[in-house]
Amino acid sequence: TPSHSFHPVLSRPIPLSAAGSEEEDDSDSSTKPIRSEKKKNPALLFQTGGDPPKEKRTKKKAPPRAAEAGSAEETPEAAQKNSNKKGKGKKGKKKEERAPSPAVEVGNLEEFVLRPAPQGLTVKCRVFLLAGRKRKKSKTSNYLVSIDPTDLSRGGENFVGKLRSNLMGTKFTVFDNGANPDRANADWSNVRQELAAVVYETNVLGFKGPRKMTVIIPGMNSDNERVPIRPRNDNDGLLMRWQNRSMDNVIELHNKAPVWNDETQSYVLNFHGRVTHASVKNFQIVHGDDPDYIVMQFGRVADDAFTMDYNYPLCAVQAFAIALSSFDGKLACE
Repeated sequence: TPSHSFHPVLSRPIPLSAAGSEEEDDSDSSTKPIRSEKKKNPALLFQTGGDPPKEKRTKKKAPPRAAEAGSAEETPEAAQKNSNKKGKGKKGKKKEERAPSPAVEVGNLEEFVLRPAPQGLTVKCRVFLLAGRKRKKSKTSNYLVSIDPTDLSRGGENFVGKLRSNLMGTKFTVFDNGANPDRANADWSNVRQELAAVVYETNVLGFKGPRKMTVIIPGMNSDNERVPIRPRNDNDGLLMRWQNRSMDNVIELHNKAPVWNDETQSYVLNFHGRVTHASVKNFQIVHGDDPDYIVMQFGRVADDAFTMDYNYPLCAVQAFAIALSSFDGKLACE
């Protein structure tokens, strides 16, 4: 579960319940994958071309090694059939055991949290992975993201990114740990990248129903690497590109629309057992061309505990910052 060192601002929610079929067993929900029914390559949804990095990696990948206990879990999308499914099996045949999940190759944690999730695998955050702290004395909400919950300073060696909002709390931008454009070197290589932008539709007092989110991320090149977006000023960032519909090397995502349930009198989404408590903060992020492929999902499992799962092409910092944006107060949304 992603950690955060601030107290979330809880507003009166339009609850998003965690709906699921009767055959799903929440007691073993951590091993259930986010499934995509369509047999298409999701990577094609996010490929925009773009120039590959100048320094192409030629180093062969080392064999996967187990991650530090409890940091994250990856589960294959093409998983075994649900062992909780009702029905009679063949006589005398023992119940099929679930195959172990592949080991997560973490290595350098700072590199891992900025690396896109492997294709075909869902990264399920179970305990601490990243921490966020809201900076004081900022005109707008500004969060530092760190790989160490005890080191949440801008100049610390564990700083990996930040999340910045506008005054109304409706638009957010996610940066990596690069330098401000004002401190750029000659070739601009040290300048921070924009990793994502999040836009919440204005919804005063919740009259328009559940929250509506738009997520803008850089596209992926033919080598399945993120296209660097390094704006020289605020007019060249992801938000401005999206507003001007200049979508070269940019991907637009949305939260999956929940469905009204007459029985529970609430809006519901199927989180496949990963979310157990209703909350306005529960959401799933999808691409418009394949709403069954869950790029990311986030939701409440206890009063102060949430789960976060993400898929390709997101990295941990992108997913964590998008989730973090849901906690910030939104004057024009609630």
